[in-house]
Amino acid sequence: TTSACTACRNLQWRCTPECLFAPYFLPDQPERFANVHNVFGVSNVRKMLNELLVYFHEDCIDTLAYEVDMRVEDPIYGCVSVISVLQKRAARTQNHKYLALATPCSSSMLSPGTR
Repeated sequence: TTSACTACRNLQWRCTPECLFAPYFLPDQPERFANVHNVFGVSNVRKMLNELLVYFHEDCIDTLAYEVDMRVEDPIYGCVSVISVLQKRAARTQNHKYLALATPCSSSMLSPGTR
């Protein structure tokens, strides 16, 4: 027999082969479900999954789990702080690209083999 998923075990539900949560909350990861459940609630997670194609379910659960982890790490900003850092890096990289494209390349800047 297979053991119940963490969601069904924690909620004291009977875990069936059609369980919506079983593929994403494995029995050996009890903290993953507990954290997602505490922040988002099982009803909200179920609604999200039911609104998505099955193809996107794993990404959805992984994203929710990541958001929870970031909230633990930074209770005020959570994953928003990570997004902000990445946006600033992307803008800086874009500016460097524009500067590189706008700077004329003189023949003295080329290596001898490329003239």
